[in-house]
Amino acid sequence: MSTSRTLATAARVLRQLRHDPRSIALMVFVPCLMLFLLRYVFDGSERTFDSIGASLLGIFPLITMFLVASIATLRERTSGTLERLLAMPLGKGDLIGGYALAFGLVAVVQSLLATGLALWALGLDVIGSPWLLLLVALLDALLGTALGLFVSAFAASEFQAVQFMPAVIFPQLLLCGLFIEREKMQPVLEGISNVLPMSYAVDAMNQVLRHPDATGDFTRDVLIVAACAILVLTLGAATLRRRTA
Repeated sequence: MSTSRTLATAARVLRQLRHDPRSIALMVFVPCLMLFLLRYVFDGSERTFDSIGASLLGIFPLITMFLVASIATLRERTSGTLERLLAMPLGKGDLIGGYALAFGLVAVVQSLLATGLALWALGLDVIGSPWLLLLVALLDALLGTALGLFVSAFAASEFQAVQFMPAVIFPQLLLCGLFIEREKMQPVLEGISNVLPMSYAVDAMNQVLRHPDATGDFTRDVLIVAACAILVLTLGAATLRRRTA
């Protein structure tokens, strides 16, 4: 990988995003809107919002970044842009790294806005540091970006990219411990949930919700989420194809 080529790729992606207000709105504002709606859905039960709001603060960015990253990368391939880029002295790692960096910068903005809204406008009550909450939200958004870049290699159209969401995101959403503690699940499902990265993202958010300082479990969960993002990005670079068949 070349640092200059990776930065150049990231700059190009950011320029393209600047001219795509719908993608910007989806990545930056939709998670905030979802949190706002959730707060007033549970208007008569603030304790319920406190108990699940932190988890969803990480889940919403993951989902939106997954959608945008998968569709944007696929658009590059179907338009022939990816083939032209890879014909230049630009490695797959440079391309994936550039995309990850560009979407990562957007994820920082997204996480700052969503975390600030949840804590100071919507009154989300957490015991731990807001910075730890922000860290997990950012890692979740980066994980969503990595998953989106990875699955785009297996889609032939933007519609197919969206179709991967039920296969990749929904099982994690059901098994991550949001609806019921994972220890209370059927043993086979609990075992599956133990290998899904979203489970550790939710666990990390719950650690911030319940503890004033970073615990050993929090550190473990954060490292697992980060490692999963790096692993998926590596797989995305390995499976990157110039053109969709």
